[in-house]
Amino acid sequence: MNKEEDSTLINYNNRKFCAVQNSANGETSSETVFHYRQKGKIVTADYSGGKITLGHLIGLVDENGNITMRYHQVNTAGELMTGICHSKPEIQENGKIRLHETWEWTSGDRSSGESLIEEI
Repeated sequence: MNKEEDSTLINYNNRKFCAVQNSANGETSSETVFHYRQKGKIVTADYSGGKITLGHLIGLVDENGNITMRYHQVNTAGELMTGICHSKPEIQENGKIRLHETWEWTSGDRSSGESLIEEI
């Protein structure tokens, strides 16, 4: 492992998450599963379920585990949706990660919201 790969406190590689809370204008739900991968400071994920047929995200993780990301997804209505998101991690008592997210659509109505996703 090189220095860049071990510079973060949290490694998201191969972790799975699902949404436990979301603003009404969001599309993720408890049926949406995210599969995260990480290489160095780059985090990616594929996700689907609920109102989302298929989605992808890419982001950068900082030394505290915060992620700044961009996402795109196709919903079950056949619409391509895009957005930006900032995730702040919380390590729960059981050792699993909870991500507190603030996000904004860069397509559609360009509204914003907050969500909470937890490691499963």
